[in-house]
Order: sequence, then structure tokens, then C-alpha cells
Amino acid sequence: MQTHIAPRFQNDPSVTEADAILRSCVHCGFCTATCPTYQILGNELDGPRGRIYLIKAFFAGAPATEHTLEHLDRCLTCRACETTCPSGVRYARLAEIGRAHLEAEVDRPALERVKRRLLRAIVPHPERFRLLVRLGNTFKPLLPGALARQIPTLPKPRLTAPQATVHTTRRVIALAGCVQSVMTPATGAALAQILGTLGVTVDMPASAGCCGALSLHLSAHSEAHDYMRRNIDAWWPLIEAGAEAILVSASGCGSMVKEYGEALQNDPDYAEKAARVAALACDPSEWLLERAGEIPFVAANRGTVAFHAPCSLQHAQRLQGGVETLLQQAGYRLTSVHDSHLCCGSAGSYSILQPMLSQLLRHQKLEALQAGQPDCIATANVGCQMHLQSGSETPVCHWLDLCADALAPVGGL
Repeated sequence: MQTHIAPRFQNDPSVTEADAILRSCVHCGFCTATCPTYQILGNELDGPRGRIYLIKAFFAGAPATEHTLEHLDRCLTCRACETTCPSGVRYARLAEIGRAHLEAEVDRPALERVKRRLLRAIVPHPERFRLLVRLGNTFKPLLPGALARQIPTLPKPRLTAPQATVHTTRRVIALAGCVQSVMTPATGAALAQILGTLGVTVDMPASAGCCGALSLHLSAHSEAHDYMRRNIDAWWPLIEAGAEAILVSASGCGSMVKEYGEALQNDPDYAEKAARVAALACDPSEWLLERAGEIPFVAANRGTVAFHAPCSLQHAQRLQGGVETLLQQAGYRLTSVHDSHLCCGSAGSYSILQPMLSQLLRHQKLEALQAGQPDCIATANVGCQMHLQSGSETPVCHWLDLCADALAPVGGL
């Protein structure tokens, strides 16, 4: 793609990066075939190729408008287009740069600004988020049904049987996260339970928290980088002590941590550490898959599961098939899911900021997941889990919970 960058952008390093990404696009349009919003809306500007043209025009000197920002806001950043693209266009990075520059020039409506500020002020902070959920549940009986269903319920503590461990010095780091630590704490417990059977101790420092993805996707880049630095500081002593890996069980957070090196590459104090953290980060499925033969699953027919692979797992991290293999080894039968590459509509804050599109995508995804009449739906990201459960009578859980349920109890009894 030929480009022309307006003089006012020519000394901006991020626009120089965007220009290189724009030039890699060959206009083929393969991306539109896998774009969820294009499939729903049928508008070229609500597909990757159309959004690329809008960003190109803006950096060439076209005025910043609410119209342009609206089409970029409708993007889920699911990155299905990147998986499809034969030219390797880094669309998500381009959209991130484009949004940041557009938001600096376009005033959002007051209500939209308030929503984004509240999301950034509450969601990354577990205690604030827990309080908000409690308040929501208090007033839930007074709300209309459709609205009440959108309010999640705080989980009851889950009792897990202690597992025998092999005492070794092997250790890994795990990220508790912000939303996951409040809404699905059993996922972290399940990971520790599985690793315990392999003789691996899990360190989960309390000073590590939000991965920074929410702030980054809402164009608060400095704030996102501060979250990243805080996590690096929390993990660094453990890394120096020999931690083997950083396991992130929320795939959305995992895809973010894997990009710390790029995000902080220009930070003289953190660039090297961030690159090391990114190299150590992995999804539990890829780490456990290498040790699958060592996991003491009890042979049994454990029922039917429909697995929803989050976009952050299959498109951002490019991990496919690992979770399914582990679930099958644990004794679960997997159903076939039509259009499994499509987003469920959660996409971080998307379900709040774009509720209509989000609910349409959820409806389509649930139809595909429930077609095989599964006993439960499994996924790999807390956002997808909560979003799907809010529209489903079928239980939705994290795949680690299912694998933990399939472990041999202490003493093999």
C-alpha cells in the first residue's frame, strides 16, 4: 500500500511505525472474511481493510472525525484478521496507534468519557471491583431482567481436595489478575493444584495486579506502562531466584504480558527486564502440554465439553489445540464448534462500550457452542467466561477447573 504521511506527523515515531504497517497491506481483503463486525454489519468501514484506509487517510492529513473514531471503536481487536492475513499486517498495533492519535483530536461525548474513566478507575483494582459487584447484587432484584442478567454474581468459595506434591525446588510465577482474582479465584487454585502434582510451587505476589491491557486498549498508554512496570518489579526477584515461567491463566492478560518487551522497548530502565518477562510468559496450556504425560489424571468418561478458544489465545498468542488435548487427556469428550475462530463479543471492555454488537456476537457464539448439547462450556479467559455465562443456562467454566477435577486424589484413593 502506498502511503503519504502529513508533515505534522512526520517526526512522530509511532506514526513512522504505523506507516510501515500500512505499507505491508496489499488490499487483498482476506481479513474481511474472518472479521466478526464486518460479518454482522456488512460495512467495509467496519472491517479491517476499511479501518486501515481510515487510519491511512487520517495520517495523510484527513480531518479527525467522530465518524472515523466510531468505526475504530467498533473493532473488537480480536486479531482474527491477523491470523488470516497472508502479508502479516500487524493490524492490532496499527489500530492502537490510530486510536491514540484520533482520541487526542476528537472529543468523545461526556457519557463515553465517563464510562472509560470509570472502567479504568474500577476494573484494574480488585477491591474496588469487588465492591461494585456487591453493590450490583444488592440492587439486582430492583433492576429490569435484561440489566440484572448483566451483573455477575460473586462466587462462593470452592473447596478443593489437597493434592500430594513432590518436594522440589521448581517454581513458577502466576498472575492472579484483577477481574479473575475477584470473579473466578478457583481458576488460580486449580492451576496451583495441577502444578502441585508435578512438584512445582506457584508464587503469586500480591503486589502484581492488572496486566495493563484495559488501560492500553482505552488509549491510556502511560497508565498501562505503569501497571507493567509494577508487575515487573513484583516478579523480578522471583525471576532472579530461578522461576521457570510466568503462567497467566487469563489468556487476554497472557497476550498482554507476552508483549511487555515491545511495549517498554524504549524505557531505558525496564526494556531489558520487560523482554525477559515477555520471554518467560506463557499460557498454562503450552507449559502443561509439554508435561502432559506426567499429570495424574484419573481415567474416566467425564462428560461432554464445548470449548470456546478466546481470541487472545488463538489469534494473539497463536495457540491452538493445546487446551483441547489436555481436556481429552483428562477424560472429557469435546464437541465440534462451528466458526470457532469468531469472537464471543467480550473483548475486554467491549461488552460494556459496544453492548448491542457484543450481545449479537454472544448469541451467535452460544448457538454454536450449544449445538452439540454439551454438559458444560469451557474457555480460557475470565472475560469470555463471564460474558458467555451471562447469556447461557449451560455452566461456563475455565478449562483448568475441569482438569483439576480430573486429578487423582491424595494417596490415589
